[in-house]
Amino acid sequence: MTQRSLSFTIESGRAERQYWQDLWRYRELFYFLAWRDILVRYKQTTIGIAWALLRPFLTMIVFSVVFGSLAKLPTQGAPYPILVFAAMLPWQFFANSLSECSNSLITNANLLSKVYFPRLVLPTSAVIVSLIDFMISSVIMVGLMAWYHFIPSWRIITLPFFILIAFSAAMGAGLWLSALNVKYRDFRYVVPFIIQFGLYISPVGFSSSIVPEQWRWIYSLNPMVGVIDGFRWAILGGDSHLYLPGFVISIGIVFAFLFGGIRYFRAYERSFADVI
Repeated sequence: MTQRSLSFTIESGRAERQYWQDLWRYRELFYFLAWRDILVRYKQTTIGIAWALLRPFLTMIVFSVVFGSLAKLPTQGAPYPILVFAAMLPWQFFANSLSECSNSLITNANLLSKVYFPRLVLPTSAVIVSLIDFMISSVIMVGLMAWYHFIPSWRIITLPFFILIAFSAAMGAGLWLSALNVKYRDFRYVVPFIIQFGLYISPVGFSSSIVPEQWRWIYSLNPMVGVIDGFRWAILGGDSHLYLPGFVISIGIVFAFLFGGIRYFRAYERSFADVI
């Protein structure tokens, strides 16, 4: 009878290298947390998941009346409600992700302090839940296109690329705010202000083409400008143009936020259970 011997090797830096493998190993936790958050979000509501449709739809109506019918702003060759909703999709996704991400560590404090798992799972699952809301809201866009007999051009096949950029923007900002919210609880008041202020300074209700040419690169320092312009370019086609220098600036800032957010989150991850 042979006996199997088990060996245990301590290797410097091994845990750090295995962190990303652990993320895949704990993939079931993504599904569990995302499903739990969806159930909790719409539990005991009268219209349930229809809230994911109602909020962006009502906002779209208000912006279409104010900026389209009253202010008569340019439409880039598309019906104004479609112009607005092409921006509402990424903005609503970003705003929901930011709100859920920033509280993801605080609301899971009990789980965080009792068992080991890669903490990155918590904010990432919050963004995945917002991505599901995003997909549900996309039904409204399909309905608007059918209502206005609007047929998208070949550019629509590039939309997944811009969704990936929107996901990166949401993850980057979300990681920063979730980690900062653990240490400084002031951020629970800062995040709603960022979302409200961001809606006004981002081209959601209007096209970014109305910004004078000499200021457009400065305007593009807002990373959501590039994300929204990309969505409109892909969905509207035709007269919609992408301001390439500004788009490059916005995308550069998105990925700088993302990689900076990952580094900051990883640097303070071990102290979350002690501070929270």
